Amino acid sequence: MTTIATAPATPSLRAGLELERLGPGFGAIVHGIDLRRPTEVQMEQLRGALVEHKVLFFRGQDLADADQVAFASRLGKPTAGHPVAATAAAHAEIYPIDSTDPEFSFSDEWHTDVTFMQTPPAASVLRAVRLPDTGGDTSWADSQLAYESLSEPVRRLVDGLTAVHDGNREWGAYLRRHGGRGNEWDGRTVTGLTPVEHPVVRVHPVSGRRGLFVNPGFTSHIVGVSDAESRGILDLLYAHLTKPEHTIRHRWAVGDVGVWDNRSTAHYANRDYTQPRVMARVTIRGDRPVGPTT
Repeated sequence: MTTIATAPATPSLRAGLELERLGPGFGAIVHGIDLRRPTEVQMEQLRGALVEHKVLFFRGQDLADADQVAFASRLGKPTAGHPVAATAAAHAEIYPIDSTDPEFSFSDEWHTDVTFMQTPPAASVLRAVRLPDTGGDTSWADSQLAYESLSEPVRRLVDGLTAVHDGNREWGAYLRRHGGRGNEWDGRTVTGLTPVEHPVVRVHPVSGRRGLFVNPGFTSHIVGVSDAESRGILDLLYAHLTKPEHTIRHRWAVGDVGVWDNRSTAHYANRDYTQPRVMARVTIRGDRPVGPTT
């Protein structure tokens, strides 16, 4: 059964942090920390907890935009809020996800943030600003647990595969409407969304664990196989990745902050609401994905 982030659990101390685990595999609520003024020791502990637990939640944080950017800057180096979408006027690191914006683009598919770039973000920091009375939850899938629970023959197959990730379906029209000029990413202004290749299995640069690195939102096909074979392999991997035992689900409250490792997760935001939902996201610069055969 999918774990609900609000379900009671016994908090435990690990590495100096009070963590409330959300499931046996991944996910935790971090208690007793103010993200406006964490110590350097706490930040180091959070970096380690993020690699281990993959998704961390912080309740009751009273953050402004500047606070969110400052916290993200201590986790790593923030990117522009998005490669092509409009960012917050005063803070270019913030991508506002506002359901009332006429340009609001909603991906109703499982995805990992910005995998259509050569260097996708390592992590994301999401803050709940305004929420509907009901609905608007987000689910995450553990891509490492999903890989490790595949049968050995399938793991051997996918270890050597490469996939194409393409942002044009989701963001190509947006970029054209805005004159073909996006934001700066990896030191250059984005003027087009050229499809990129990433390994189907990504080796985490810190833990060394392998995880599935494909997602329905941005992965278009697998290289070197027929269209039918590509669809079959990807459908198998997507179904396996999002099995309930590989997922957690979080019910947001205003002031919540969620931080997740994009190198080991995918996520899905429910669009089951009719009232406004406003979130603010900052992403942390990552590196180029590396596979087991690279």
